[in-house]
Amino acid sequence: MAIVELKVPSPGESITEVVIARWVKNTGDVVEKDEVLAEIDSDKATLTLNAEESGKIEILAAEGDTVKVGQVVVKVDTSFKPEAKAVVEKPKEEKKVAEVKQEVAKVAETKTSSYATGTPSIAAAKIMAENNIASHQLNGSGKDGRITKQDVLNALSNGLPNVQQVLSNTWKGGREKDRSKMTSLRKTVAKRLVSVKNETAMLTTFNEIDMSAIYDIRARYKDKFKEVYGTNVGFMSFFTKAVTEALYYFPAVNGMIDGEEIVYNKYCDIGIAVSAPKGLMVPVLRNAELMSLAEIEKGIKDLAIKARDGKLSIPDMEGGTFTITNGGVFGSMMSTPIINPPQSAILGMHNVVERPMAVNGQVVIRPMMYVALSYDHRIIDGRESVGFLVKVKEMLENPNRMLFGGKLPEEVLLGL
Repeated sequence: MAIVELKVPSPGESITEVVIARWVKNTGDVVEKDEVLAEIDSDKATLTLNAEESGKIEILAAEGDTVKVGQVVVKVDTSFKPEAKAVVEKPKEEKKVAEVKQEVAKVAETKTSSYATGTPSIAAAKIMAENNIASHQLNGSGKDGRITKQDVLNALSNGLPNVQQVLSNTWKGGREKDRSKMTSLRKTVAKRLVSVKNETAMLTTFNEIDMSAIYDIRARYKDKFKEVYGTNVGFMSFFTKAVTEALYYFPAVNGMIDGEEIVYNKYCDIGIAVSAPKGLMVPVLRNAELMSLAEIEKGIKDLAIKARDGKLSIPDMEGGTFTITNGGVFGSMMSTPIINPPQSAILGMHNVVERPMAVNGQVVIRPMMYVALSYDHRIIDGRESVGFLVKVKEMLENPNRMLFGGKLPEEVLLGL
């Protein structure tokens, strides 16, 4: 009998402990080589523990346990071999076709047996299932007697069972409490945020941007852009490009304090804050100053997918020089973003709202966005912070500036 010991891998330099977040397999399971056994949370990222050999496993640590890097947490008895799979699964495409056929058959059966000539809409069927309502209890007002969502809600409001579950919120009026242990990642984020408030002279300056020009470009070229590059053109690529150009003129905003020295970075590694299942992550787009809009969009999309799937590595999140966060996707109108140390500044984007604006003496409706720049006043003066944000505003309101280093074409022509 050969026993293989699996040790906790190192998530990165300076990390000595991790937490067993979840066991995918159980003691006694027979697993294949490279099969995922567990998910492990560290201060900076989530990683997986994979089987190094095939065999029967014995788990030596429980979920939620804090373990040392290099500690043995699983033993694999390689004398046990996984059984060959007797049933060959259908290819995914064949399974999808079969599932579609089953759904069509169900719909056809419902159509012939329901009270109405038509069937419930998807939204209506969901509410009906949640409240145990049959089709014969309702009169459909849709086309050909189709039962609509409003038909179901009207019936519920007139006295059908469980109306409160549909029309009210989920509070039940109890006094219970739930407790859950903070993850290593959440504890680290909490410590970093407190240290930023205590160790930096953080201020925030605001401005507003007329997004009309960006809207026009997206409207004219979104289909062609997707056809050529296979991805949509979003706000983030324009903001990233404008930021990299503005950082050239205001290098302190791209710098950081190291002891008693100021480090001015000659490149732009832009951190892009993305929402992930385990919380907010800030993966880094390397040398964004050299990228086209298409390259920026693709890079952001790839990082967002990795964050969603929990596959971001520590190198993906290290070494940023400036960060952009977009609270607008959640409906935020205004915020004061907090600096991501050791960086010295962060730009906050917000939602776009149509507002009346005075333009050339006329009141017109324009899509406007508030932006906020939080910065460390120890390294960045007010003149630089305001100037940086104004430069970003100028380039977004006149995107031609992004092609000429933040200047207008005629300014370049005149050598100004």
